Amino acid sequence: MVDYIIDFTVVSLLIIGITAFMGALTNGIGNKLASSKHRTEFVDQSAKVQVGWKQVGGKKK
Repeated sequence: MVDYIIDFTVVSLLIIGITAFMGALTNGIGNKLASSKHRTEFVDQSAKVQVGWKQVGGKKK
């Protein structure tokens, strides 16, 4: 019975690990392929909107 629990645990960890790795891998590949032109579109637009805004919060050194 102990052998069954150990085998079940090892197989479960492998399945979860491989699934997580494949998800991260395909996400990275998708980001590289699909967003080549517009990679910083939202960051650039946000920076344009925030031009001239006063800095708030934090302490000045």
